[in-house]
Amino acid sequence: EKMAAVLERSLVEICGFGREAERRFREVTVNPGVSAPPGGLKFADSTGAFHYNESGKLLSVTSNRFIHWWTSGDTVQLVEESLDTNLLNNGVRLKFTCCSILPGGVTVHETLNNIIILICTNQTVHRLVLPHPARMYRSELVTERHMQSVFTDVMKLDLQDPAHCAVIPGWAGHTAIPGAVTAWLSFPGDAHFALAAPTGGITVVTLPPHNSQGGVSVVELKRSSMMRRISGWMPTAIRGEQSPADLVLSLAVREEEEDSLIFALCQDHRLRMWSLTEQTCLLEADMLEYMPACKGVRRLSGQGHRLRLAFSSRTGLCLCVHLAVPQRGQFIVLQLVATDNNRYSLEHISSLFSTQETLVDFTLTPTDVWALWVDESNSAVVKYINFEHNIAGQWNQVFVQPPPEEEVLIGVDLDPRVRLRLHGFVSSLQIFRRGSDKVLDPSWENLKKEVTQAVESELQSSVTEFEFSQEEYRQLQVEFWSRFYSCCLQYQEVESTPLGLTVSHHTGMACLLRKGFVSFLLPCFAVDHLYLSLDPYLLSEEDTPISDDPDTARDILQLVRTLRLVSDTVSPEMAYEMEKALEYLQTPEKAAELVLENMVCNDKDGVIEDIQNKLQDIRSPIAAMVALLRELDLETDSELGGDGPVAPGLNVRMSLSQLYGSSCAVSIVCQGVCHMAMTRAQFCRDLLILQKLYLHFGDNVCSTCGPDLQQDLIPRTSHLLSSYHLLKHVSQSLASSVPMDTIDVNLQHLTALELSDTPSISTVLNPQTVLELFYQTAARRIIISQIFSQQHPDSPLFWTHMISTVVQLLAQLLWPSNPGFQFPECLMANCQFTQLQEYVRLVGPWCQVNIGSCRFMLAQCHLANGEGQKALRCFQEAATEVEREEFLMKLTGSEDEEAAAAASPRLQYYNKVLRLLEDVGLPELVIQLASLAIAEADDDVHCQAALWTRIFKHHLDLGHNSEAYEALTQNPDSSMQLDCLRQLVVVLCERSQLQDLVQFPYMNLHDEVVGIIESRARGLDLLTHNYYELLYAFHITRHNYRKAGTVMFEFGMRLGREVRTRLGLQKQVNCYLAALNCLRLIRPEYAWIVQPVSGSTYERPGASPKRNSDGEFPAEPGRRQVDILELHDLEKEYFLSRARLTLAQHHPPSAAIAGSASAPELVLLLVQTGLFDSALSLSRIFKLDLSPIFDALTFKCIQLQTGGEEPQSEAWGWLAANQLSVVNTKESSATDEAWRLLASYLDRYPSTNGQHHRHVIHKLLSHGVPLPDWLLQSYKCVDAPSLLRLLLNFDLLETAAELVLEYVDAVLGRGHQYFGIERPLSATSPPAWLPYTAIDQLLHALSETQTHSNLHIKVRDKLNEYHNVVQQTTEHRLASQRRVAA
Repeated sequence: EKMAAVLERSLVEICGFGREAERRFREVTVNPGVSAPPGGLKFADSTGAFHYNESGKLLSVTSNRFIHWWTSGDTVQLVEESLDTNLLNNGVRLKFTCCSILPGGVTVHETLNNIIILICTNQTVHRLVLPHPARMYRSELVTERHMQSVFTDVMKLDLQDPAHCAVIPGWAGHTAIPGAVTAWLSFPGDAHFALAAPTGGITVVTLPPHNSQGGVSVVELKRSSMMRRISGWMPTAIRGEQSPADLVLSLAVREEEEDSLIFALCQDHRLRMWSLTEQTCLLEADMLEYMPACKGVRRLSGQGHRLRLAFSSRTGLCLCVHLAVPQRGQFIVLQLVATDNNRYSLEHISSLFSTQETLVDFTLTPTDVWALWVDESNSAVVKYINFEHNIAGQWNQVFVQPPPEEEVLIGVDLDPRVRLRLHGFVSSLQIFRRGSDKVLDPSWENLKKEVTQAVESELQSSVTEFEFSQEEYRQLQVEFWSRFYSCCLQYQEVESTPLGLTVSHHTGMACLLRKGFVSFLLPCFAVDHLYLSLDPYLLSEEDTPISDDPDTARDILQLVRTLRLVSDTVSPEMAYEMEKALEYLQTPEKAAELVLENMVCNDKDGVIEDIQNKLQDIRSPIAAMVALLRELDLETDSELGGDGPVAPGLNVRMSLSQLYGSSCAVSIVCQGVCHMAMTRAQFCRDLLILQKLYLHFGDNVCSTCGPDLQQDLIPRTSHLLSSYHLLKHVSQSLASSVPMDTIDVNLQHLTALELSDTPSISTVLNPQTVLELFYQTAARRIIISQIFSQQHPDSPLFWTHMISTVVQLLAQLLWPSNPGFQFPECLMANCQFTQLQEYVRLVGPWCQVNIGSCRFMLAQCHLANGEGQKALRCFQEAATEVEREEFLMKLTGSEDEEAAAAASPRLQYYNKVLRLLEDVGLPELVIQLASLAIAEADDDVHCQAALWTRIFKHHLDLGHNSEAYEALTQNPDSSMQLDCLRQLVVVLCERSQLQDLVQFPYMNLHDEVVGIIESRARGLDLLTHNYYELLYAFHITRHNYRKAGTVMFEFGMRLGREVRTRLGLQKQVNCYLAALNCLRLIRPEYAWIVQPVSGSTYERPGASPKRNSDGEFPAEPGRRQVDILELHDLEKEYFLSRARLTLAQHHPPSAAIAGSASAPELVLLLVQTGLFDSALSLSRIFKLDLSPIFDALTFKCIQLQTGGEEPQSEAWGWLAANQLSVVNTKESSATDEAWRLLASYLDRYPSTNGQHHRHVIHKLLSHGVPLPDWLLQSYKCVDAPSLLRLLLNFDLLETAAELVLEYVDAVLGRGHQYFGIERPLSATSPPAWLPYTAIDQLLHALSETQTHSNLHIKVRDKLNEYHNVVQQTTEHRLASQRRVAA
């Protein structure tokens, strides 16, 4: 693996708070009860910082935490920062009434249980006791992303408690010396404040330990006499001479177990060491002894002298004195050496010189001296040097952030607003508005609106003309945005004022403390160091650690010097053109040629010739360039995506999960990558121009370089330039805020791809770049796992190693030529589709790694933008790389190993994309992609079947019925084909698209279709689904009339059995009628159907076997008897169903029972309802006896005749239902019409021997109803003897006697036609007879009653008459026979 590039000793400044949301300070005002001193002396602003003792330990709660502060006038602002977690309530602003904070008067100290802040003003001293962070958390594990700061409870403190504050006695009216103050805690816990006395010497004010009782004590230390400790509030008497020479300029303290050693650097250039316990001066040394050629310096007062201490177990106590001598400033590093008898001496270690003049601050570590100056332009100059191993006296550089450009070049194709990216927008906006309004919402989105509105309102207010050209308006825009930019510059200039330095002794982290923010000093990579360093720092090949070969190192130095010359020659306009060419994907080589052409044409100072001369000094330019390109290339063979071994212990894992995860660390790391990208992009640009210059000079410079340059080095440089331009773009592009509904939808899509990831975490960075988003959500975890897979968790967190490794690994994760694809995947997971699309656009023309993955990401972007066809095209292009790229291989991974082994990676890819397109809701694209995938699945029948099933499903959903049918027929899997066929039938039925369903040819699927429809028909409700009718139409279309008839007959049977309603009966009639029509269309010999088995369970294809009530499978059924129904059988069923319908129509309650009624039962139901016509028709069809019908009608006639008005009105209803013309006369009644109906039936349906008449008469007589004459006359003609017997049975003797008399007359020839006698009694007619038995019974009955004696005589006489005629007739016949015989 190519790990971090070589690190140089130089550093680069990175601002950690440039885009932080406006910090909110909690305000605390302290009133110590003093009045402001006369004169109104103001002290300079100052700053400082404190680093926790365990800030370098991973498992500590104070890991990577520190406190920094600013003082200005009467106010001190304290802020606690952490690189691991975001601290809540971490800012507090203390204001001391009528006091001024002394520069250097704030110190922070750490004890086991507390953090103690000591503050010294010009009149008072104060102590703040806060709980230690380790005591603020009950649990050993801190899992929150946000933690409470040590300042959380500061509002609860009583800062005016006398135990924690005191007025410095005797200082009223005196002027404190700036910087000559220090404070410390003794081992017992006393708080000591040492101040330089205005009259010379040192005043020490002591507060007792915060948890004990006691008063404030004051001690004065003077050089000339024995000091005496005085307790209380009274000042100490000063004895001895008073010399201004011992005026203390700088103080420092070293706390020992039993004493405090106070070091004072005085105005007389002497360093004095005091013992606080003994109150004596233990050591005095003249610092000018360490300054060469110090003549004349002694007469100068050392107003700017400063002193710093550093202690380590290896070097002991070291002191560093800065002698502020004009033009001869010097740092002297000394070591305190203790001898016997409590004597001390100083050992000189090193003298360090610097050409800088105005020292702002410096600090001492156990190995280095760090110094901060300001130059003539008030810009910061930071350097550091190792005071032990630095023979040449060479200071190491710190590349501080240059001030922003006073003018920003804006191309004609850009909006004037797009280049503004500055810190402090809120204050700048107030400056621009002249302080008129306060910004209430400091969020980035609102700030953009506020700034735009402010600039536009200023522009509008200055315009006097109502119309002007677009170009004029743009010029106005540029002018007013430049004015706002100027306000930003003014504010930034003030905020960037350097005030101090801080370096952690535990982690080596160095910070530059500016007035408005803190910036961090990151180690500089060697190639960046070479490009950024000035020529004085590039003196020998030893300064070039890129190559071990001295000749190559020398060539590299010369090449870099030449690159600097090229960089100075490139004008801002040409640099912008080069930038634009990269942005618009133009070839970098061509852009470099244009820049070179411009340089050659505008070369007025002979720069090109100077460059040529320098190039001639390079012996092997190809080797030097190869070494540089190798160092610039971040490509690595190893995969950084792995998590590495899991660290043991939950607390270790939790600490790693937070390491460098705060918003501050996110900003530092990402700006470090941005700085690297910007530096190296410019480096590559200049190198590409230089390579073109080599080609331009030709053999004059290097005769053998041309082929290597053109074929290898120039393409590599161009590729690196494009790569670093991409990194720069990524580090500067802002992330978009995403609505929650969009996140939810995207999460569903990622779930479909099995790539679900957590959405973006909240951040206080405002706005957030996509690089910061990537680092927070994905990269930080990968990087930390990578680091600690090779490093033990207990190892110290050294700043230079850790931060450089994090920056390098993050850049490698972003490097487009590396196989990892985590960055685009993160953008996709967090819905940053615009930025992802731009990323793919930038890498497309030149990057040959992850081509397919980029096309896949572009497809995702198109999907998010609603451009489905574009997305489909990109998905197809990505498919070719599925087996070669890590991301696509991960995408195609399947949880089902068997399925993964069976299908090819490309088919798995298609399945994932198809699932995604289905989830998005793009069925047309699913069809297109599935059709394409089928070509890939030539040998995989299962995959083909699944794809055809998908195509079928979506065609069907879209209403493409024909296409769905075609897809169904192409399916090679019979089971899936049957499922699709079943779905097709069901869906088309639900949509009522039966025409399509019936007309499909169903090649080789006819029986399956019929089976499916039959199964659906027999398994679903009859009235809500029309599958029987569909099946009927299906068979009719194919001219299969017998099956069509069978279907309708079965439908009718089920309707009668299951749907006991009038509607069901109506459908049943129609079904039977349709079945009849079908059979009539067939030749008679084939006009038959097999009767469906009533009440049986239909066996459906694929149905599971059913168990009986005992849980056992029933025995196999035997062979069933098949019933054949012919046409006349269907006709009978049809008439039966029609009769049922007629009954239900006239009497709806009967519908429930009519459906299952047999023909005899139905006849009874019909006659009960009065439907005699229907009953008679049904009886005749089924050859039933008509007697029950005549009985019923007779009974109705009886009821009408004997009933009142109500039966009469009801009778008209059932009378109208029978085929009898109603006589509309006033005399006609319902009774008359009923009798007429009965008479008509007797005439219309004659019976053998007048059976119907006999039933009617019997019914009437049994109810005592007189027989109508028409009935008697009618029955006489049919069967007079039977009538006689009926009359005798009911004792109607008179009527019977009259009947006998009439009957005898008829036989004798008088009225014979009324009795149906064709030929009366005569000699030539056939023999005639009389019912003698009945007549004898009548005579016997008449003879037994006196009332009927006359009738008896008449009958007997009539019989005698008949007998005489019979005798005569007989004689005549006998005579005739004899004559004939004779």
